[in-house]
Amino acid sequence: MKHVIAPVRVVVIAMVISVFGLMNAEAQRLKAGPQDLSFFSSVDDTDQPYSVYIPENFDESKSYPLVVFLHGAWSNHRLGMRRLFGVGNSQGYDFIKPGNVPFENDIEATRYWPEFRAVGYIAAAPLARGTAGYQGIPEQDVYDMIDDLKSRFRIDEDRIYLTGLSMGGGGTLWLGLTRPDIWAAIAPVCPAPPDGTLELAGNAGNLPVHLFIGDKDFLFKTAQDWKARLITSAKRLDYAEYPGVGHNSWEWAYKDAFIFEWFSQFKRDLFPEQVKFSTQWFKYHKAYWVKIDDLTPGEMATVDAKFTAANTVEVSTSGLGAFTLNLDGHSQFNSSRKVTVKVDGRSFSLKSADAISFTKSENGWANRKFTPGLTSKQPGAEGPLYEAVAGCHIYVYGTGGNPSKEELAARRAQAAAAADWSGMGGRIMVFPRVVSDREVRQSDYVTSNLILFGTRETNAIIDKFSDKLPIHLNTGADGYGLVYIFPMNRHYILVNSGLPWWTSPKAAPGQGGLAFMGSRIEVLKNFGDFILFKDSPDNPIIDGNFDKNWKLNEADAGSLSASGVISLQ
Repeated sequence: MKHVIAPVRVVVIAMVISVFGLMNAEAQRLKAGPQDLSFFSSVDDTDQPYSVYIPENFDESKSYPLVVFLHGAWSNHRLGMRRLFGVGNSQGYDFIKPGNVPFENDIEATRYWPEFRAVGYIAAAPLARGTAGYQGIPEQDVYDMIDDLKSRFRIDEDRIYLTGLSMGGGGTLWLGLTRPDIWAAIAPVCPAPPDGTLELAGNAGNLPVHLFIGDKDFLFKTAQDWKARLITSAKRLDYAEYPGVGHNSWEWAYKDAFIFEWFSQFKRDLFPEQVKFSTQWFKYHKAYWVKIDDLTPGEMATVDAKFTAANTVEVSTSGLGAFTLNLDGHSQFNSSRKVTVKVDGRSFSLKSADAISFTKSENGWANRKFTPGLTSKQPGAEGPLYEAVAGCHIYVYGTGGNPSKEELAARRAQAAAAADWSGMGGRIMVFPRVVSDREVRQSDYVTSNLILFGTRETNAIIDKFSDKLPIHLNTGADGYGLVYIFPMNRHYILVNSGLPWWTSPKAAPGQGGLAFMGSRIEVLKNFGDFILFKDSPDNPIIDGNFDKNWKLNEADAGSLSASGVISLQ
């Protein structure tokens, strides 16, 4: 009997464990409706919140479309979700608005979830650090949130939609046009786009766009400029203009779940017949079946590739040195036959199972894959200065030169001031570390960009890499500031010697675009790869960019040497 009882007990125990596991899985299942989740951000080792809506009668085996909503300035993810579903007032005013309890302001409305209209979508709204715009770290948060959602739910990747209002409307345009092949359609509402976004309007060739604006909005002229561009460049442009309405057109744009109905018309096509794509950065180098392999960072590169017949592609380019066509999966491509590719008038007849690459030389285009040099600008090593703070980074002050207690405290205070991301919007939820040069860990070199304050005489990390760094501020260069970015160990080093980059209050960000953060970090967007200034950045001696091999051109090197305060490697 002993030999019989033991197996039975094992089976019973296994069944209990199995049932308990199923019960536990049921307990862990998220409820339907709006709620909060979070993802872990490697930028500053924090949990970042976002709001999510889960449809009624949610079926785990079914794939769902996803709507991503980007909130406006002085708002958050919870208010954003309410806006998306047409529930909420505008800009925190205390008078009655549709869907709000009388006299309820935004702070009070954030504390609970009202009843939402049922839709067959998953919807998500990130905090994205608060009022920080949607470039750099907040931009990465959006994509990290989407990855987190994909790990939790079955998301139909051909039905991912993007919308947002004001600052978030500008973010909708920026994210939608820098990476157009992620989205099935976008809907910017009264958008306040960052500088440089309008130049990318041509990237909407395969994106349906719905633009909303009130004719009394202070951004009305901005919206008209976008309408003029998108009417010719977008795959489809729908436009809604509300007479007499100011900067609260979202109350009409999102009313009665309209945006979900509009999005339902569209699915992403990863293999459109034609791809027009422009970019200035390796960071945004791909759209659909076209990838730009070589460009000059900061200068616009454009490619226009089109199937004119089966296995026949015409390509025109501007400002780029190499590209790849990833044709496998396209209905017009048959890998068993040769494909004819005409590049800027020159024809090639080739056979390939998938990707076809071209590189430009003095003799013109050649069917050759581009390989960047070890020291050349490339993805992850292209600048400009702002890229050093666009991901995981730490602020490092120096302890060298036998400083007094007061001087050491002043050095730390300078680094801490740079690490304070709070600006005019306040409560920007970015929490980088501030450490001394003695406290930098080996793992920091692997994971983080280093923002280094001081000189090789005062900061041990600058001294450690001094033979590799191209520029140094001389001892005794009082009243000067030097700031530059340089790639190191697959990450960036940003060196700030002398006066800090935010010295002048006149160094306001946003030349032509709208900056919301208003912090010292935002000031970096004004510069290229380097700047040497006297007294303030408003008085630059020289500013510019390193060449494609991270070298100074002859004229810039001469100007830096002539300053009398710089040593060049």
